[in-house]
Amino acid sequence: MPGNPRNGRPYRRLTAAQRALGLPCWWCGHAIDYSLTGVSAQRSPWAFTLDHAIPLSRGGDLNDPANARSAHRRCNSARGNRTDPQRQPVRSSRRW
Repeated sequence: MPGNPRNGRPYRRLTAAQRALGLPCWWCGHAIDYSLTGVSAQRSPWAFTLDHAIPLSRGGDLNDPANARSAHRRCNSARGNRTDPQRQPVRSSRRW
């Protein structure tokens, strides 16, 4: 049984390279707090995560630098696997 590919050296190298660029979130355009690491990064919605322009569930490549984007943890989770070209998050309403 193969291990998790996100624990491999190519993925960690890609994540480190993307973090080193210090880019803003590609989803919302706001600055990312790159100083957050470890447990504090896991708990903060404003921490850096590696996002993929073409989601892995839709055939995107895990280790392709052209598919890698910097995103807030919150934005990455809210986006899910959508590929909306307008990059508009889907907002649900309580009015049914």
